[in-house]
Amino acid sequence: MTDGFHDALVTRATADMPERFFDRFMFNLHPDGAAAPSVILGAGVYPPRNVVDGFVVLTTETEQRNLRFSTEHDATDAASVGPLKWETLEDNTTWRIQLGENKTGLELDLVWRARAPYWLGSVDVENTDGNVTSFDHLFQPGRYEGTLTLDGSATDVGGWYGLRDRSRGVRTMSGGQGLHIWYQAQFPDRTFGFLLVEDRRGGRILLEGAVMHDDGRLDDITDVRHDLAFAAGNDLTGGTIEVVTAGGATYRIGADASAGGGYMAGGGYGGHHGKVRGRDFQEFDVYPLDGSVGPTTLDSALTDRCCTFEWNGQTGYGIFEFALSRSSSYTYRSSIAT
Repeated sequence: MTDGFHDALVTRATADMPERFFDRFMFNLHPDGAAAPSVILGAGVYPPRNVVDGFVVLTTETEQRNLRFSTEHDATDAASVGPLKWETLEDNTTWRIQLGENKTGLELDLVWRARAPYWLGSVDVENTDGNVTSFDHLFQPGRYEGTLTLDGSATDVGGWYGLRDRSRGVRTMSGGQGLHIWYQAQFPDRTFGFLLVEDRRGGRILLEGAVMHDDGRLDDITDVRHDLAFAAGNDLTGGTIEVVTAGGATYRIGADASAGGGYMAGGGYGGHHGKVRGRDFQEFDVYPLDGSVGPTTLDSALTDRCCTFEWNGQTGYGIFEFALSRSSSYTYRSSIAT
């Protein structure tokens, strides 16, 4: 589906809106040929709770700097929270993102432009606790223009890759998951993007996504197989993904995930989004990238690792989001036949 998504965030509560309704966006930003600095930022509105919150996760070569912020939604202009401002310049095509002075030392003045059509699906999962997850999920690759300023040093980011993710609805994922992958590998003429969730026995709970071609074609992904390597503490180091599409193509893509960082607990992904925290709440922390912090030490295993990808003699760049269950009942298993 490529038409009709209302891109601007839903900011007003209605009588029939579920109490847990959310509308969120996330952008990532990373240079070609390098894994640092990697930037992940986002914001979400929760109209029934009168909450808007956001985050910035900055990964350098030696550390990850995290900023989380929240306020009452009716105290904002409906397009900002904390130091973060956003504007939809053209639906599903162009956004402006600005990040003002803050404790991370990172400031941004960016325009993101789509390089391919978006992929839109609906995530509908009945959880083990009886609650139902149901939300629209969109992702779309693009490139940036503008300026990144880090610790006072400005860099022109013209041409840098980045992908946006939009989700809207009710999300209460809980229990029974074994492996989670949200995969975004950008190559010169196409992007591989999918969400895969497996249970603790390796059975598939969810698969959605597509190969998004710069010429406008979308080729839905129908199967994904994986052979991944993890270090101590369930931290991804690399591996291979096989993607099969509705158009009959099979792609085998390698990933180097050795750069480190991207731990999304730093962005509040340990169940903190949408919490009522009053006006002008902020918190800041730093994770050293020395092995002392990782998926098994934080309140969320979710990790968005900036990676280098290899396919068909070409090099690509992007984000490999992963999480392994920390339950003793789960052990990772490759699904690629050897």
